[in-house]
Amino acid sequence: MLIGHLGDEVKMHYFEGGGCVGRFPLATNETYTNKSTNEKVTNTEWHNIVLRNKAAEICEKYLSKGDKVYIEGRLKTEKMAR
Repeated sequence: MLIGHLGDEVKMHYFEGGGCVGRFPLATNETYTNKSTNEKVTNTEWHNIVLRNKAAEICEKYLSKGDKVYIEGRLKTEKMAR
């Protein structure tokens, strides 16, 4: 489960067979108070969200950059090629 804000518009890619994939970055924030300095600290982590077919089309239609969303699904971490 992730709760965060869209970092960009949903980018769609359509295939010949009629299927599609939608992608967008999602920012999640963690805020806490540093006990030694009593200062608020916010850490932001970015997630690349990938949706398929009908879910992607619904997100493209209703979501915009900056919208707060709740995402639930399977997490898959991909290693970046260097």
